[in-house]
Amino acid sequence: MEKIASFTVNHLKLLPGLYLSRVDEKDGVAVSTFDIRITAPNREPPVDVPALHTIEHLGATYLRNSGRKDEVVYFGPMGCRTGCYLLMFGRLEPRDVFGIVADMCRFILSFEGDIPGAKPVECGNFSEQNLPMAKYYIGRYLVELEANKRFVYPE
Repeated sequence: MEKIASFTVNHLKLLPGLYLSRVDEKDGVAVSTFDIRITAPNREPPVDVPALHTIEHLGATYLRNSGRKDEVVYFGPMGCRTGCYLLMFGRLEPRDVFGIVADMCRFILSFEGDIPGAKPVECGNFSEQNLPMAKYYIGRYLVELEANKRFVYPE
């Protein structure tokens, strides 16, 4: 079997950043997958589950209500819990989505109140949320993203 693209990235050198993971095209429609890497894999603990769940709920809510909502295909956590994937229509580069990702982070950091979609009728694990820890992880990530603008996977 062929190795999937994300398994070819050297996770021992990977740092927090915003990376283009892949571009898929079918019937003339392109979808760009972005790796929003929140923690350094295998060197930092992964994002704890309740915080990652809150990042997912708030991030998806922001993105699907933003001025670019028609471009958003999907936003959700990675299985390794070191970040999230953002899928958007079009052949895009990290610089093309930097603004919306940074704005999403600022939305999460300023959010107060009930987590959208965190009711039993709306979510399969509604009670596992942690807004303060979500803000902690996203705050660290945004500082890293804005300071270092890592857009290219390490060799």
